[in-house]
Amino acid sequence: MTTTALERVKTIKTLNNIAESGLKVFSNEVYKIDNESENPDAIVVRSFNMHSLTFGDELKAIARAGAGVNNIPVDQCTEKGIVVFNTPGANANAVKEMVLTTLMASSRNLFAGIAWTKTLEREGDQIPKLVEAGKKQFVGKEIKGKTLGVIGLGAIGALVANDALDLDMDVIGFDPFISVDTAWNLSRNVQRAMTIEQLYAECDYITVHVPFTPDTKGMFNQKAFNEMKPGVHILNFSRGELVNEDDMLDALEDGTVGRYITDFPNENVLKMKNTVSIPHLGASTKESEENCAIMATRQVKDFLETGNIKNSVNFPNASLPYTGKLRVAAFHENVPNMVGQITQAVSSYHLNIADMVNRSRGGYAYTIVDIDNKVNGDVIPGLEEKIRNIEGIVTTRVI
Repeated sequence: MTTTALERVKTIKTLNNIAESGLKVFSNEVYKIDNESENPDAIVVRSFNMHSLTFGDELKAIARAGAGVNNIPVDQCTEKGIVVFNTPGANANAVKEMVLTTLMASSRNLFAGIAWTKTLEREGDQIPKLVEAGKKQFVGKEIKGKTLGVIGLGAIGALVANDALDLDMDVIGFDPFISVDTAWNLSRNVQRAMTIEQLYAECDYITVHVPFTPDTKGMFNQKAFNEMKPGVHILNFSRGELVNEDDMLDALEDGTVGRYITDFPNENVLKMKNTVSIPHLGASTKESEENCAIMATRQVKDFLETGNIKNSVNFPNASLPYTGKLRVAAFHENVPNMVGQITQAVSSYHLNIADMVNRSRGGYAYTIVDIDNKVNGDVIPGLEEKIRNIEGIVTTRVI
């Protein structure tokens, strides 16, 4: 997969309806939106399942307008040198609002009460009397003064924790991998749980905001439920697979779990008592879709034009301020002397290096080299091919 230093029109393909505000990022003569293209430079996608697709040699980037990338064959992309972006935090406010809405509504038995009220539709003048007589079955509880546990303090979890404090809840957070940026944004009044078991034992409500991995699969199971306060409410707006559904069924039946609120209904979940099943609406707002689309397309545009990478799930994040100098960007195996071989290839053309950066991620690394006294559009015959022929190079571009 290569490009030349000469400018050419870059083709962008979308596999879902992408907000127009995001596609406007490509509104100039350098880009063309072509959803029929079999060999685009980049793909922007939301939920379309890409696992059965064949990728053309020109494909350099896939951007998921959302956080999860389970619909993208990430490992295959890495092997072919295709960078995969996502948009962490772009939908955080939408999910946060849904978490807090359902937390309050389920505590007040609002969903069950509304459903019951609809059954009175044909009762005519008797409705007010029936409502007064029947409302006692839906008496709920206030969240003020209760304790909320937040597992995962990333973009969404931090917002939930901070706003729950403003609702006069006590908040306990657990995240052994909390980032520096999140720590700065998190209220100092959020209590830190040293272990997840501590959080389980102290919380009336628990909301989870962690990715689905082999380590988190089925993390809500019989053992976890037995460590929680009886009648705890559990909110899951992350992934359905975080919950062992057989164990959840038993816990709801015996009252160990008082309510399960999930954004991931299926046949099993719909049969469970005391469950609020939401049709995957956590991030489904107009604002969220626009934020994700804009963030995704800007990341693609920056990568195609400068080689800079931010918010990739398979490449290391790496960037240099772009000054218009000729730039070499190479994705390669993370093995000794790769940077030395790249810089040696550059210097063999009697070129000076103005700046460079190298970042690694697992078994791969990404190197950007800026060439002094050469600008975007200059052609150096053979340079790209020479770097590409280095053993361990996956892809290279001269920008």
